[in-house]
Amino acid sequence: MIKKIVIVIVIFASFGLKAQSGSSSPYSYFGLGEILASGTVDNQMMGGISMHGDSIHINLKNPAAYSKLRLTTYAAGISHKRLGYKSADATENSTLTNLDYISIGVPLNNRMGMGFGIMPFSSVGYNIESTIINSDETELRNDYSGDGGLNRVYLSLGYQIVKNLSVGATLNYNFGTISSRREQSSTDVQYATLDRRESKLSGYDFNYSLNYTPKLNDKYRLYSSLVFDTQININAKNSQSLGSLSRLNGQEVEVFDVDLQAQGLRRTDVRVPTRTTLGLGIGEDLSWFVGAEYSSQSLTDYKNDFFNTPNLQYGEAATFAVGGYFIPEYTSFTNYFKRMVYRAGFRYADTGMIINNETINDFGITFGTELPLKGGYSNLNLGFEFGKRGTIDSGLIQENYFKFNIGLSLNDKWFNKRTIN
Repeated sequence: MIKKIVIVIVIFASFGLKAQSGSSSPYSYFGLGEILASGTVDNQMMGGISMHGDSIHINLKNPAAYSKLRLTTYAAGISHKRLGYKSADATENSTLTNLDYISIGVPLNNRMGMGFGIMPFSSVGYNIESTIINSDETELRNDYSGDGGLNRVYLSLGYQIVKNLSVGATLNYNFGTISSRREQSSTDVQYATLDRRESKLSGYDFNYSLNYTPKLNDKYRLYSSLVFDTQININAKNSQSLGSLSRLNGQEVEVFDVDLQAQGLRRTDVRVPTRTTLGLGIGEDLSWFVGAEYSSQSLTDYKNDFFNTPNLQYGEAATFAVGGYFIPEYTSFTNYFKRMVYRAGFRYADTGMIINNETINDFGITFGTELPLKGGYSNLNLGFEFGKRGTIDSGLIQENYFKFNIGLSLNDKWFNKRTIN
């Protein structure tokens, strides 16, 4: 049984890796790129809230939830995203398909569980053109492009201290490469100038959580959580090339490496500030749940000396999310649709980025369903999200997006105790 499950996971993951396209958002030009959703599909479809945990689902955002696992769980997720970009005078569309996560959760005993896996943390992928007409009618054009991002390998542990009170911790190792390229040309000059940069990144951070889920009475349960994501400290090994290229065929004419060591930029530190999340909810076991979370992050302490952007400022970031689920009749044997789990939610985020003096906000509506698979507790999750990010004011771009998610969660039991020797 385990062998079959692993084969399915590998096939599922291979499809996602083949389809991986990163990001195409112009906002991935800033910072470490577009920060990607870190939860499983079932969490994402409840607005991204993370306080709920149970015996058969992995919770990537809240390690304390691993203490509730009772079956070994293999999970993988893929997303397909359609984006529409709108500026003051133009529109454009693109599509992306990404592998979101590959994870395994294992119950160690009735009070402790662990999880490990890999997922993308941020993604860079943009092509931006900027044109200025000078007073003498000459045209100055800047072409910006970039790719890469950060991946994350993690190890989580969750432990139940006493009944209904659990703690958890996650160790994350982040690694990847971010590259950028800028070409500047003028209609009255034969050659364009080239500025090419690359950062190889690696570093650790931790995630801690505390869950308290007491029964209010025989029917209802209270859900509360505190999640603390520590500051991400990343070491960057940087390189830069400057030169010129032909405007006719794009061929590089003369390029030389910049001595970053002399400028103190060969090796730099990237710092992403701490993030705190508070959650509160209520529900009835195996029937329904609704909850809300508030996250805050002081991005004024963000630091990246090598990739700095003159028209970008950082402020206070905050996210408010509400979501929940409903199961019509968990124990129904005659009606499959009554055993399905229906999820929905929404979120509103102030990203903390201020570009051209405009605050960049992100709003999304999520919903989806969980389809039980035959022969056990395994399930297939389908999710949908509609959202909008940014603005067309001050020369910026507004993104309208639709995302479709598929999440596979397969369950098995390890370490079975023998009844006959």
